[in-house]
Amino acid sequence: MTTDPSESPVRRPVPAPLLVLGAIVSVQFGGALAATLIPEIGAGGAVVLRLLIGTAVLVGLVRPRWRGRSRRAWTTVIVFGVALGLMNFAFYGALAYLPLGVAVTIEFIGPLGLAAVLSRRLVDGIAVLLAGLGILLISEVFSLPLADLPFRGLVLAALAGLCWAIYIIFAGRTGALFDRLEGLALAMIVATVVTVPFGIGSVGSWTPEVLAKGLGIALLSSVLPYSLELVALRRMSAQVFGIMLSLEPAVAGIAGLAILSQRLTGIQLIGMGLVVIASAIVLGFGARKEPAESTAT
Repeated sequence: MTTDPSESPVRRPVPAPLLVLGAIVSVQFGGALAATLIPEIGAGGAVVLRLLIGTAVLVGLVRPRWRGRSRRAWTTVIVFGVALGLMNFAFYGALAYLPLGVAVTIEFIGPLGLAAVLSRRLVDGIAVLLAGLGILLISEVFSLPLADLPFRGLVLAALAGLCWAIYIIFAGRTGALFDRLEGLALAMIVATVVTVPFGIGSVGSWTPEVLAKGLGIALLSSVLPYSLELVALRRMSAQVFGIMLSLEPAVAGIAGLAILSQRLTGIQLIGMGLVVIASAIVLGFGARKEPAESTAT
């Protein structure tokens, strides 16, 4: 009995939405772990330690090729790396002043705004509105006095959001111009160089315990999520990706509860439900993207 080759099992890639969900869970638990490290070595030190370890791991695994790159490729990866580095530094700086859930919520203005700008359909607009309302509820903006939210923390979180939007755009372009994870590895090198001046002074405080935390943060917040997102953005539009990230504040709340003992209110739970619904709308109506539409193969 012969077997028809056409009937042999075909290995299907992991769906892009599942990659994004994996990245969201990983990065938020990494952020919660980082919140325990920032009081010890500062935001700049935590970012530099995370990026140094993450870059070393990723470059060692990927071994990116340096030669034969076009000017467009280098420009793209440099902008991607600068946005990545500043996003990390601004967000960790915000964690020094704001609770994790609030910082992530404010930061999410970046990808949510990007999704709104790129929106072309009514259903996308509905999802953005639902996500926006959910974010307001999660942030406790209706119950937490503005005076309790330090202005510096708000500005840093908003800056992180702007860099996050730029990151989304250039992550997709990097994935299209570089094979495998080579572009990400090169961008991580750029991000490390950009942030070193902010945290080099903390090197003397890097005890074995600090280094162990740094390794965990590097893997959870950099290597794993950035790799998953880069692959996902090859098969998913930046608009759908941006709205799916509305799950970030909800997962941040869960991570804050599990690691930092930050309890959630009923209003926050309602907000989380709204962002989950918004993401479900996107998954049901906009996440199916034909391979021909993707930016890279």
